[in-house]
This record gives sequence, structure tokens and C-alpha cells, in this order.
Amino acid sequence: MKQFFRYMLATICGIIALLIICGIFMMISFASMIASSSAPTKAKENSVFVLKMDGMVSERTEGGSPLDQLLGQVDMTEMGLDDIVAAIRKAKNNENIKGIYLEGGTTIFDAPATAQQVRDALADFKKSGKWILAFADRYTQGSYYVCSVADSIFMDRQGMIDFKGLGGKNYYMTGLYEKIGITYQATRVGKYKSAVESVTRKDMSENDREQRTAYLQGIWKLWLKQMAESRNVTPDQLNQLADDSIMAFANIADYKAAKLIDDAIFPEKIKEIVKGKLGLGEDDDINQLTLSDMTNLQEENKKDGDKIAVYYAYGEIIDEEASAFASEHAIVGKETVEDLNELAKDDDVKAVVLRVNSPGGSAIASEHIWHAIKQLKEKKPVVVSMGGYAASGGYMISAPASYIFAEPTTVTGSIGIFGLVPNMSELVSNKLGITWDGVSTNHYSDYETRLIFDKNNADVIRFMQGYVDRGYDSFLTIVADGRGMTKEQVNEIAQGRVWIASDAVGIKLVDKLGSLDDAIKKAAELAKLDKYYTAPYPGKTDWFEALLESTDKKGSYLDAEMQKTLGELYTPIMEMRRDQQRNRLQARLPFVTGI
Repeated sequence: MKQFFRYMLATICGIIALLIICGIFMMISFASMIASSSAPTKAKENSVFVLKMDGMVSERTEGGSPLDQLLGQVDMTEMGLDDIVAAIRKAKNNENIKGIYLEGGTTIFDAPATAQQVRDALADFKKSGKWILAFADRYTQGSYYVCSVADSIFMDRQGMIDFKGLGGKNYYMTGLYEKIGITYQATRVGKYKSAVESVTRKDMSENDREQRTAYLQGIWKLWLKQMAESRNVTPDQLNQLADDSIMAFANIADYKAAKLIDDAIFPEKIKEIVKGKLGLGEDDDINQLTLSDMTNLQEENKKDGDKIAVYYAYGEIIDEEASAFASEHAIVGKETVEDLNELAKDDDVKAVVLRVNSPGGSAIASEHIWHAIKQLKEKKPVVVSMGGYAASGGYMISAPASYIFAEPTTVTGSIGIFGLVPNMSELVSNKLGITWDGVSTNHYSDYETRLIFDKNNADVIRFMQGYVDRGYDSFLTIVADGRGMTKEQVNEIAQGRVWIASDAVGIKLVDKLGSLDDAIKKAAELAKLDKYYTAPYPGKTDWFEALLESTDKKGSYLDAEMQKTLGELYTPIMEMRRDQQRNRLQARLPFVTGI
């Protein structure tokens, strides 16, 4: 028996030792894989940058942990706007890169201004005299807008272009809630603050229709102008296409007649065209650089002079860290305040550019961030660069800046506050048969129960409305102080109204239309810097930290799987879930539109 246990113990120890050795080898292999993937890239002579326009483009992407990538549990087609714009700039400045090939056309942009910034970067690339070609079997509206900047646009012989204009329909959940006995009680200030209407109405209000029509027409007008110039047609001709027929179902002859494309070809033909541009023979290989390659492409050391911090604030503004189930990036109030305070203390940072791409969120977290930015500005210049959205809470945190830049199609404004609480009295009393009774020391000791489960709660709602009114008054004060206006002037253009940035300039919500680079130049000017370089904040998580966190953050993968399963139902279901976690006082945009 002793012999048996001795052998068994030896076997167990051997297995443990083998597992440890295998684990060490796996870690070494894994580290080698990560190191090789992040190794510096050099562009070979006569190269082409291949930008695959297939996936989601958002302000910035973390890319997931290495373990997620290894296991295939992260969407590898997600792209960051910052990486794309930087890659295009590198391609412009690198003499070995002769052109850009835009491949595919099903890209989804998180906002119209995101698509515009990619297109603007490509237009700037063309100023170098280099070429751009585009090919796809299908172009979505947003991807065609971006690809229209190309010198030549090609399409598969069985392809389509979803050229249709901008717009869509909203979902309204009020009828569903009525069936199950739930009524949403809304308190808001601002006749255009329509975020509550999806659960309080069954159709779009006239005020909401007015603001949405204005901003969509503004974006579409700019897009038509830019596409028409690139395709050598008039804006009216392009606009008529979207009115006269469903272009997604048009034939190749129609696309060519309308000058939407130059030709329809088989995929292998595009290789011949690219080789012709590069002066290569039939048997020569094309030196290709992907977005990942361009991210790692070596450039001359730019760290000469003083540092300007570019702080990225993107996503919904929330009070606390989002649950692991959520995949979308968020602006966490406490963390952002801590970061901004550190930038204020950092003597090496001479100015800060706040890159805002947010529809807003928690009014309380927004005000805390506003306060931190105001204190930061007392020590060094703060310039805001607005991305796709800088609305409601996103505008609140922008207001104290020394100067505000925005893209022409940035959605901004939405200066308003709302509160939203469900009343379930019909559900619990009439449908479920639950009744309530009890005692309390004071009249409003049970106000939360009354708010949610009592029909006769008008006095409680009155107090809640007062709370929202004070929040709105504070918002007006913040904007008035930051923009050098009176509260009365702000109130005239506020009311929760959403503005496109090209209109927001005329009402003093934005100082000037311009890019992130323009904002950086302005920050250098305000800080009186002759030489400077930029550093992004917060820094992206390195691979080892991401590996340690990967066991706790599987949200992106689970969320992606849910989105695939639920389809169109994903958005309303997740909004209901988020409403349960949000602070009661919200300064949030009523909609976010991807294209």
C-alpha cells in the first residue's frame, strides 16, 4: 500500500511539474507572439496602404486583451478613428508608400462626423499627389461617402450601393409598457429634450421632428457637396438619385450613368489596376501595409519641445465603472476627475486638448468633470476638440474650455436635464394583485415606494421636477460662465435643442469649425509654445495588464454575441437595462446615430 501511495504521489508531482513547464513555455510563446505583433514596421519601397473598410469605426479602440484575441473573443474588425487618421497621415508622409487602396464597403461609423474625419484625412492625403483607389462588392451610405474621395471607384459586377440619404425611425415602447402595466414618469426641462419620449409617447413630437430634420439636412447637404465635387456632378443630381429610386436595387448601368462608380469589375481585376499604378509586372507581388502595420510604422522621433496632452473623453458619462457585461467605452466620472487632476499637477504638460465624443449621461458626473476641467484651466490652457457628439453632458464638460473646435457635422448642444422613473402601480396592484401597507415617521419617509408603486404621487413628482429644474438652472450657469453669455441668452438656444456644429458656431456654442490638429495648434498658441509634441491620455492598456484583466472583462464578447442574437431588439432591450443603472438626473442626448 505504501508503494502504491508513493507511486501515486510521484505521478501527481510529475503532472504538476509538467503543467508548470508547459505553462512557462506557453507564456514565453504568448509573449513572443505579442512582441512580434507590436514590432516596428518599415515600409518597403513601392508599397500601398490597404485600408479595409469593413467593421465598426469609433473614436478610439482598446482592442481587447491578448487572451481575448487569441481565443477569438474580440471583434478584430473594430477600428479606432485615431489609428485610421494617424495611419493616413503616415502614408502621406512616407515616400515609400505610393497610394491607398480602400477595400470593402460595409463599414459602420459611430457618428456622421467620424466618417467625415476619415474622408477629410483621405482628401488631405491626396494633396501629396498620391493616388487612392476604392473597390467593394457593397457600399453602405457611410462607406460610399468616405470612398467617394477616391480617384477611381470600382465595384463588383454584382455589387450594390446603398445610396439613400440619412434618416430612420425611432422605437417607442409606451404601448408595450401599457400592456404590462408600467407608466414612465418623466420630469424634464427643455421642450426639445426628447430622450424621455421613447417611453412616454407613441410617436415623435413636433419639437423632436424639427431638431432631427435640421441636423440631418445639415449633414446631408455637406455630404452631397463633398461627394458631388469628387464625382464631378452637382449636389442636386446626387440628391435626386435618392428621391427617384432605391439605388441599392439599381443595375450597373444606372450606377455608371449616375457617375457613382467608374467601372464594375471582377475582384482580380483590381490587382491589375493597383499593379499598374505601382508600375509592377504581372508576376510581381504588391507590397501591402495593413492598418496594424501602419500603427507600428516607424516615424522620426517627434518628442521635441513641450508636451501637449490629448485627453480622450468618449462614450456615455457614468458615475461608476460599468459592469463587465457592457462592451461600450464610457467616461467614468471619478476616474476622469482623477486623470484631469493629475494633468493639472504635471508640470511637463503645458496645455491640454480635451477630445470629446459623448452623448452625455449622468448630470452629477458631468458636473464633477466640468469642475475638474475648470480647475485645470486655471493652471494651463484647455482646448476642446469635438468628435461625433459633444451633447448634453458632453457639452457641459466642454463649456469651460479656453476654446472649442468642432467638426462641421458634430452633433452638439442638447442643453437640458431630465429624470425618468417607472410607475408600476398598475402592474403590481391590478395585474399581480400585490397590495401595500405600512407605517412611517414622516409624510415622505416612503417617497421612493410611492414614486414607483403609487398612482397618487403628484406631490412626489412635483419635488422631483424641482430637482430637475435646479439641475437645468445649474447647466445654464455653467454654459453662460464658460461661453461669456447671460443665462437668458443660453436659455434661448438651450431647451434641450440639438444643433449641428456648423450652426452652433453662429450661436456661440462653438468657437470655430476645425479638426483635432487645429485644436492642438490652438493649444500650443495659447500656451505660447514654439516646439511641441502630443501625448495621448489615458494611455492604452499594455498587453500584460490586459492579460491580467481578461478574466474579469468578458463583456465585449458576450455583448457582441447578444447583439448578433437579438438583432433589432438589442438596442431597446439594452436601453431598458441601462435605465435601471443610470443616475436619476440625466443630461443625455435623446439619440445616437451610427451610419
